[in-house]
Amino acid sequence: MNRFNVSAYAVKERSLTLYFILIVAIAGIYAFLHMGRAEDPSFDLNTMVVSATWPGATAKEMQDQVADPLEKRLEEIAHFDRVETKSRPGRTDLLVSFAQDTPSGMAQDLYYQVRKRLGDEANNLPDGVRGPFFNDDFEDVYFTLYSLTAPGWPQEKLVREADKMQIALRRVQGVKKVNLIGEQAPQIFVDLKMDAVSKMGLSFDTVAQALQAQLNMTAAGFIETEGPRLYIRSHDARMLSTEEIAALPLIVNGETIPLADVAKVERGFQSPPSYLIRDRGEPAVLLGAVMAAGVDGLKLEKRLDEFELEYRNELPLGVKLDKVTNQADAIHGAVSTFQLKFVTALLVVLVVSLIALGVRAGLIVSLAVPLTLAMTFLFMFLQGLNFDRITLGALIISLGLLVDDAIISIEMMLVKMAEGMDKAKAAAYSWTVTAAPMLVGTLVTVVGFLPIGLAQSRVGDYAGGIFWVLGITLIASWIVAVYFTPYLGVKFLSDKVKHHESGEMYQTRAYRALRKAVVFCVRHKVIVVLITVGIFILSAMGMKNVVAKQFFPSSDRPELMVDISLPEGTSIQVTDKLTHRVEALINQYDEVKSLSSYVGQGAPRFFLALNPELPNSAFAKIIVVTHGKESRDQLQAKLQAKIDAGLFPEARVRVHPLLFGPPVPWPVTFRVVGPDPQVLRSIANDLRVLMAKQSFTIDPHLQWGVRTPTVHLNMDRTRLAQLGMTPQQLSSQLQQWLQGATVAQMKDKIRTVQVVLRGDQDRRLDVGQLSSLLIRTPGGETLPLSQLATLDIRYEDTLLERRNRELYLSVNSEVIPGMQPPVATQKILDQMQPLLDGLPYGYRIDVGGSVEESSIAENSIQAMMPLMLLVMTLLLMLLVKSFSTLFMVIVTAPLGLIGAVTALIVFQQPFGFVANLGLIGLAGILMRNTLILTGQIDDNLKQGMQLGEALIDATIRRARPVILTALAAMLAFVPLTTSTFWGPMAYVLIGGIGIGTLLTLLFLPALYALWFRVKVA
Repeated sequence: MNRFNVSAYAVKERSLTLYFILIVAIAGIYAFLHMGRAEDPSFDLNTMVVSATWPGATAKEMQDQVADPLEKRLEEIAHFDRVETKSRPGRTDLLVSFAQDTPSGMAQDLYYQVRKRLGDEANNLPDGVRGPFFNDDFEDVYFTLYSLTAPGWPQEKLVREADKMQIALRRVQGVKKVNLIGEQAPQIFVDLKMDAVSKMGLSFDTVAQALQAQLNMTAAGFIETEGPRLYIRSHDARMLSTEEIAALPLIVNGETIPLADVAKVERGFQSPPSYLIRDRGEPAVLLGAVMAAGVDGLKLEKRLDEFELEYRNELPLGVKLDKVTNQADAIHGAVSTFQLKFVTALLVVLVVSLIALGVRAGLIVSLAVPLTLAMTFLFMFLQGLNFDRITLGALIISLGLLVDDAIISIEMMLVKMAEGMDKAKAAAYSWTVTAAPMLVGTLVTVVGFLPIGLAQSRVGDYAGGIFWVLGITLIASWIVAVYFTPYLGVKFLSDKVKHHESGEMYQTRAYRALRKAVVFCVRHKVIVVLITVGIFILSAMGMKNVVAKQFFPSSDRPELMVDISLPEGTSIQVTDKLTHRVEALINQYDEVKSLSSYVGQGAPRFFLALNPELPNSAFAKIIVVTHGKESRDQLQAKLQAKIDAGLFPEARVRVHPLLFGPPVPWPVTFRVVGPDPQVLRSIANDLRVLMAKQSFTIDPHLQWGVRTPTVHLNMDRTRLAQLGMTPQQLSSQLQQWLQGATVAQMKDKIRTVQVVLRGDQDRRLDVGQLSSLLIRTPGGETLPLSQLATLDIRYEDTLLERRNRELYLSVNSEVIPGMQPPVATQKILDQMQPLLDGLPYGYRIDVGGSVEESSIAENSIQAMMPLMLLVMTLLLMLLVKSFSTLFMVIVTAPLGLIGAVTALIVFQQPFGFVANLGLIGLAGILMRNTLILTGQIDDNLKQGMQLGEALIDATIRRARPVILTALAAMLAFVPLTTSTFWGPMAYVLIGGIGIGTLLTLLFLPALYALWFRVKVA
């Protein structure tokens, strides 16, 4: 690298250098102002849901006859990972997940393959199966959710207002699409009066045919004229009212009677409803706005606020517009945090540099921060990267590292100027001595984060931006240090520098004390190395046995989730009543800012890590927005106390915050896998009892397993045959009377309204009258059901779950505050051996929950570790060209564990995925310091020093830049310790860099002396 001296060129061509500084600054400012801003990075979920229905089928029949053939076809698709199937009576849902190492951009092709193969398989499914139906719209995260409420208004009128707003909202710049959520399908119900129908000799089919003839659209032809074609219309373009439908004529025994004589006609919505939404206790419809890629979320928020302000004036009286969730609040917090950390880091660097290097040198080092960030912003802008949780975190981390090269460069200039060189030669000398070690050290630091950048997993997709942003930032910092910093040094450093003889400046009291310590360590090298190794072993044991483990931390967002789960099969009306009671409790507390409820399904995806809940009439979710994280935690404690007191004994009510990272439904989960549901229930219940004995678990429970009653018809097939009926005809009549049948469709502007014919409410909803339900035979007779079949009660499973065609039963549990899920899982595993030993053949217990997701993430990172080591050693060998020096550099890499474990234990921080990234990156940082020190030793040896003298002199000479860079990094990371997401990593880096630097200055000389058998007089 000495053939072309970049630093000398920068000093020689000062105008060109200044031009580049100005261009970089302007381009960086432009990029900063025009980059997108989002809460989280976007990535392919590679997940879709396949559903099918089969009215009348049991959960077992849905599993075996419908789900199983579909699951087999899914296994043929490339990159297929798993399918999780939930089978309920009449319905099955398959959650299809593709492998986490699926190449980016393949999602749509894979979804097409699923549609194609399962669409082909649909022809082989049993008669009566509807579907499969496909839903792959999971990638979108709603930037803002708006609610429209209008107390006393019919919903169809409110929906029309939502339609208008949807069109207007879509025109806002930066909005990708707008979805209307929570609309209930309008229907017209014709409830037949069974007794009247029977007396008049009518049948269900007769009335259905009459309605179809009256209401369905039928073409009446057209006439070609000399002018325009003349169409003949036989139907009314407008929607008929319920009164007009009730007046439609029926022919009975040659006489005409109105429909109202045998039926009650009313307008309503799908019954039972499938999805109910309320905002602040009022029925609501939602509009979800999705932000386009690369858009600045803060600018979009301003445009949406302007739209909202204008549109409120257009809403009719009585309609209220409310903002349910707003992603911009989180973006504000993230950007504000970055700006605060930026200013803090700048002040830290300035203060450290001013104290250690002087005013002018300190200002030059401080200028390296904005110049480096400007280059980074430009790169991010060109690559289409947003400011989000990951990229901002990477930038904050880099703030503690990006001044290292500038400090080393300017410190070398100061040393050489003190020894008598002029500024230009000192700048050029800095390049010849430090440029290559700094570059390799910088690349080694960057490569330390390579595993997360290349990790083939969902977590890698989510957090991989750390590597790319941190990498370009540190490389940019090297460019600034070797090109811009020498120019600034020549421009601003004073010519009046106090000159010292070689080595004279290292004779101060502090340096003399350091020399004594280094000499002591070199003389007692064996003891120092053994003590260090012993401490390292203790640290490793502390990491394994003392430090709490986690996957991802809880979010610091103000939302609090309240999940309500009733026994499987519970009607949505019962679930809704309980949800009202829970809402009433929550609304009593001052911590509540807003509240929205979702019954029959989960909430729309307003947060990247929100786990989508599939349709389930026994489930409801309440989203409570509080005034902040503290209010959220206080409200959670209050609600949990009420739940623990047994306020809602009929349901499982779970209160929890949002979590960062991949969706994990329950923190602790075990899957009992085997073929027989009865055996699964027995094993799972034993496991649940074991979990319930633990003091740290909250409400261990089985995911399914409760069998529910069903009414079984024992048909008299001989009697049916004598009457000319078939079991299918009998079942069909029961279905028609109880659930109804769509007999016609009507048009209401842009929507289709179905006309549903069914039995009257008194008979339809009364179980006691089921046996007296009137059945019409082909001969025209009307007989009660009791004469055709006997009824008995049987029990069956209402939910069966499979994973890759294996039946399983999950045992889930929440954990008490302060207990980390991996720790809780391990404690239960330690006591599970007797249960595992007694498992029947073909049965096993798998670990799920956050531990399973964590292991997937960790394995994807560990798979990249060999590549990381290969690249690191290659870079080091290209520089040092010595196996002995390579060993010296590599052996210091794991020593950061000592400081990391100390910091985690002292400050009671958990070790999770993010902290692990810090520990991996810490290895590169420490190797960089070691590289600088070994490079100085080699330089001293080239100058003719003895090995012992070269070792001690190099340690003393490089102490100031090593300590300065470490101190700047540690202090710059201090503000990051308050971050919920990045805090554990900050503690790892602070402790690791601090103690690691101390070991670099004391342990490394001892190890070097031991390895090369150095003796000091």
